[in-house]
Amino acid sequence: MLWLKSALTDTLNCDVSLRDSISLPSEWYNSARGQYCGVDFLRALEHIPRKDYGPILGVADVNCYACGLNFVFGLADPYTGVALVALPRLRQSFYGLAEDEELFRQRALKEAVHELGHTLGLGHCTDTLCVMHFSNMLNDTDRKSANYCELCKRKIGVK
Repeated sequence: MLWLKSALTDTLNCDVSLRDSISLPSEWYNSARGQYCGVDFLRALEHIPRKDYGPILGVADVNCYACGLNFVFGLADPYTGVALVALPRLRQSFYGLAEDEELFRQRALKEAVHELGHTLGLGHCTDTLCVMHFSNMLNDTDRKSANYCELCKRKIGVK
């Protein structure tokens, strides 16, 4: 995940630190769905000690869902400042296609920046090129940039 740390540092122009991996509790897994509950990840992230009040991003290499959704690329809780990116559906191989590492990394970065935007108070944006535009499909993620549009930047006080 060093590549994601580096990409987030460059894209967001901020310090990013990595933590150790955790074992996933079996109760987070829904065997009927064959997926993990993304909200369980968020609740666990809330308990990680922080040096400051900055957001925490969890990165999960498991397929996740949330109530009312078949799957999620990511989730965030703006009230607690925690977010999650679920990697499997960002890979071409998940869909039986040849793997494309560069495309996977671009998708992961965009989803990470998007979910972190929610922790900063941003909602979904109508600008289809803004990273805060909702991605219902990977085509949406592929089309948008990894950056906030000017309006979203103003909302969070970024120049």
